[in-house]
Amino acid sequence: MRQTPIPTLRQRRLGVELRKLREQAGLTSTGAAQRLGINQARVSSIESGRYAVSAERVRAFARSYDCSDLALIDALCAMTGGRTRGWWDEYCDYLPAALNDLAELEHHATRLQVALVIHIPALLQTAEHARALFKGVAPALLPYEIEHRISHRIKRQEILYGSHPIPYSALIHEAALRVDCGGREVARAQLRHIIDMSERDNVTVRVMPFGCGAFPSTGQPIDYVYGPVRKLDTVQVDTHFGCQFHDAEAQLAKFRHTLDELEAISLDPAESRDFIDKLMREI
Repeated sequence: MRQTPIPTLRQRRLGVELRKLREQAGLTSTGAAQRLGINQARVSSIESGRYAVSAERVRAFARSYDCSDLALIDALCAMTGGRTRGWWDEYCDYLPAALNDLAELEHHATRLQVALVIHIPALLQTAEHARALFKGVAPALLPYEIEHRISHRIKRQEILYGSHPIPYSALIHEAALRVDCGGREVARAQLRHIIDMSERDNVTVRVMPFGCGAFPSTGQPIDYVYGPVRKLDTVQVDTHFGCQFHDAEAQLAKFRHTLDELEAISLDPAESRDFIDKLMREI
């Protein structure tokens, strides 16, 4: 094990899950340290994500905690080791850490489901649409900051069409589709891009029209990121102060219920494609 400079979201999540296993076993960090033959400070450092831990050590923790969930143990072992370098590391000096945490989270996801009311989903945005959005950020971003954010956003989209594209489901409210962002040509190109992406086998787009009835949500953007097992799912929500990540089981259950309710009031994929095509022709 070695100390890591700044733990990533993935490293912190591994520590959190190990802490949950310890608490479920009814052990204090001191008691766990005694069972494992290490000092209490090391247990705390591992649980905070400040020390990289091997797969063998994770299995030792699981045995000490009497955990028999083999799927979860294997998934936790896959999260071990030092900081995983990815393309997002190029942006560490230019973007908020939460954006790189999100990119890493999506990179390791098995499936993504999103719901948005005011904005087009980030993974379905064109570069020009994203540029128009970033130009409206307050406080204003410098030109080079805008370009870094656009580049980062476009690279995130590779998980939808790379060598191993993951399943992606987007629930988009009609309001987001009608927002004039960047002018007529940019708006038409954006809607055309959503239609094209919706025709990919791994991408599903559903529209929530204005006439869909009662809205079972606060309207906040929801990104539900599925892990290799249900316990490792994560939800990311956007706020005025940046990204927030949620992984408590009660929170995950509530977001899954909300997404199910939103999907129930949405048009089916074929109807949604026709709906977007009609909007595009009206612009």
